[in-house]
Amino acid sequence: MIQEKGDRIYSNDYADLFIEYSGDEAIFDEFTDATIQIIDYFLAVVRIPVQQINNKTILSMGYSVMPHLNGLISETSNEVTGITKVRNIPNLNLRGAGVLIGIIDTGIDYLNPIFRNADNTTKILTLWDQTIYGENYESNTYYGTEYTKEQINQALLSDNPYDIVPSRDEIGHGTMLAGIAAGNEVPDAGFSGVVPDAELVVVKLKPAKPYLKDFWRIPQDAVCYQDNDILFALEYLEQTAIKYQRPMSICVALGTSLSSHDGREALSRNLTARAENLNFSIVVAAGNEGTAKRHYYGMINPTIGSDKVELFVGANEPGFSMVLFGDSPGIFAIDILSPSGEYIPRIVPILDENREISFIFEQTKILVDYQMVESQSGDQLILFRFTKPSQGIWSFKVFGRGDLSLGFHIWLPMQGFISDNVYFITPNPNTTILSLGNSSVPITVNAYNAETNGIYLNASKGFTRLEKVKPDITAPGVSITAPSLDQSFIQVTGSSPAAAHTAGVAAMLLEWGNIRRNFPLLSTEDIKVLMARGAKRDPANVYPNRDWGYGILDVYNIFRSFRGI
Repeated sequence: MIQEKGDRIYSNDYADLFIEYSGDEAIFDEFTDATIQIIDYFLAVVRIPVQQINNKTILSMGYSVMPHLNGLISETSNEVTGITKVRNIPNLNLRGAGVLIGIIDTGIDYLNPIFRNADNTTKILTLWDQTIYGENYESNTYYGTEYTKEQINQALLSDNPYDIVPSRDEIGHGTMLAGIAAGNEVPDAGFSGVVPDAELVVVKLKPAKPYLKDFWRIPQDAVCYQDNDILFALEYLEQTAIKYQRPMSICVALGTSLSSHDGREALSRNLTARAENLNFSIVVAAGNEGTAKRHYYGMINPTIGSDKVELFVGANEPGFSMVLFGDSPGIFAIDILSPSGEYIPRIVPILDENREISFIFEQTKILVDYQMVESQSGDQLILFRFTKPSQGIWSFKVFGRGDLSLGFHIWLPMQGFISDNVYFITPNPNTTILSLGNSSVPITVNAYNAETNGIYLNASKGFTRLEKVKPDITAPGVSITAPSLDQSFIQVTGSSPAAAHTAGVAAMLLEWGNIRRNFPLLSTEDIKVLMARGAKRDPANVYPNRDWGYGILDVYNIFRSFRGI
């Protein structure tokens, strides 16, 4: 049975269901032919034959059971955030000594010299590769294979290093994050990680299973990762920090837009709970969705009773998903007008409902799921899954029931999961921070251009759907020098490099607070407050705001605000 549990983790013949069980294992009795893997007291993964997943799965088990798919958030920063000034103060010179940097992403190019010490040993403390089948899935890594510092050092001395440690970063995103946060100084390239003396703990995530990409109508070649694998990665990082009794700064540059955008999803809540640990920091990238035209916000005037939404779909689109969340206590319904003029009358749900819509003159099929009270947000959800959508403008009327002016949001998938030729005719750029960036306690980072002092053009905008302040801070994220997979350097842009930069600054504060005993019990919330306190702000703006949060990150200003510095 143990071997079967391990096999199902990797097999595309088995589906992963995300179950909130809160310690009550009796809930698992309703599943047949299932294996159970506990994440923590609240969450578990149930694996069942993929044939049991069908169009009625959400109707029967709820929206939250299907793991969301999270994509990568990407497209001379040390000077502008005051890092160089701090290094030049003898009593500070914070370079991350004693602090761990946690990276959950595409892995790391461990052969790159920027991740080696002066004696040619590795700066990587441990590397967990979820993609390499490990026979003992119940080990401390749950599945996959863990490589220790000693094994990596052995590989570095070998003529065939991948025979010893076969883990590679084929994409480069994780290598980029690790390099910006903790890479060595390379003066000839004008490059230095923020905390070059920190050690790295890296998780290479297992790619999402094909059935989930089909379910969410995401292209099979899209790079994306499941919620449950990210959760196990977070647990691994936390346990590693505890094992070595070291403070840790974690960088998360992943997200999805098919969420409630309110921080109440299971993964967001888990991030918040872990961010409350002492001597722990979690930094999350906000996203690059601000100008993508993939968000719509509408208000239903009770005197009219509806709001019209128009969506343009380009030629030869294979399919996509779209999600509507309505503000409580409203009840919402929709009708549909296809580009050819075929009309689907108002779908009025009584309770939860699943309906398949087909058309006479078009090949399009739409699966519509109504969840009157979505289990995690408590609000109404309508999920649309399009197959072979016709080219042209699709019109939807959204109806509200009751005598209140009710708002609703609709989101399309994030960049990389959908073509740029699918967009709203009248989009709203606000509330476009990706799911994990809406978590309440983690530090959410937006990107700006340090050369022009302007916000990054494509930066996602806050606030959350519940109007809570996000982003928290803004950091350099345009044309940032970062390591590439050929061990040279490239320029990268987006909120991912901004998050890696901020995670490095958080490690500086953890070194000052925990390692040097100036503030031994720092938390993510404390670090967030310190960053907001030291942030640079334009007198012409009002803070916090949807673009900048509390302003531009400046670690020198943080220490200058302390008495005697």
